[in-house]
Amino acid sequence: MRQSTTTRGGAIVSAHLTRRLLYLYIGLALYGVSSALLVRGGLGLEPWGVLHQGLAERTGLTIGVVSIIVGAAVLLLWIPIRQRPGLGTVSNVFVIGIAMDGTLALVPDVSGLGAQIPVMAGGIVLNGVATGLYLSARFGPGPRDGLMTGLHRLTGRSIRLVRTAIELAVVATGSVLGGSVGVGTVAYALAIGPLAQLFLRVFAISERDGGSTVVAGATPKQAILRQ
Repeated sequence: MRQSTTTRGGAIVSAHLTRRLLYLYIGLALYGVSSALLVRGGLGLEPWGVLHQGLAERTGLTIGVVSIIVGAAVLLLWIPIRQRPGLGTVSNVFVIGIAMDGTLALVPDVSGLGAQIPVMAGGIVLNGVATGLYLSARFGPGPRDGLMTGLHRLTGRSIRLVRTAIELAVVATGSVLGGSVGVGTVAYALAIGPLAQLFLRVFAISERDGGSTVVAGATPKQAILRQ
């Protein structure tokens, strides 16, 4: 009887871990797809995407490769602020960039607002889905999230203020370098908080003992989002 209970418990643990891993990698892959859709929409990118595109324009590298390089560089900034990466942190650096370049290779440019607006909207909604999936997996924040929370801890400033300051800086820098800032950038900024909050609840994974794990608070400002 005890052996049967132990076996069943091990199966539950295995299924729980498998689900979390699926959420992590599906979420990260979809994040890369969503970022690529915003590029193809041509109406403006998410804040970090503006920087990545600007650097890609200047270096001749693909935007996915730039995303990987920037993610790795940001991860190095975790050392002085004493942040500890997880599996999700390291996976975030590579999977998103690879998925983004793969999608850009398959999806052509679109022209005309009749096509651009749906592609942009689809990219934003898919980004919210992706964020809900990979954060619900609870394998650690992305490099940019960790930078935000680390600076919040060191400075005592609010998450909202630190995040806004970082994103304004990357958008300004990316715009100067040639990144695309437009209505899509504004729409993303307004929509991603509520969307991510919604999908964090949709994809919340219960603990193995049946208790519910809170992955986000009741309001969008409490969600930690990768940008």
